Amino acid sequence: MPSLCDRDTAYAFAAERIMEAEIEVRTGAAKGAQTPTREIQRNGYRDRDWDARAGRDALEIPKLRKGSYFPRFLEQRRTAEKALVAFIQEAYVYGVSTRSVDDLVKAMGRGGM
Repeated sequence: MPSLCDRDTAYAFAAERIMEAEIEVRTGAAKGAQTPTREIQRNGYRDRDWDARAGRDALEIPKLRKGSYFPRFLEQRRTAEKALVAFIQEAYVYGVSTRSVDDLVKAMGRGGM
């Protein structure tokens, strides 16, 4: 685990500590610990960008061999993505041109549709 000095922000440091604690609860053992009752093993990490208030951070989200894990603090991003999809669907229903919707999506900071 990198130290606070190695990370870009304190947000990323705190996020990694939260993820490690959640994974320890989920697997029933600390990272690298051998226990006979452990049923779920870790299986590396996957990279994910996290847009925090202090800027964008690259997080390493732990993977599991059985099941899946997604940190709770990243749910807000999913909610924003769901809202964007709902907006696009509503624009389609009301007959707004796709070019106008695409321009608006680009103005919101996304790459477009």
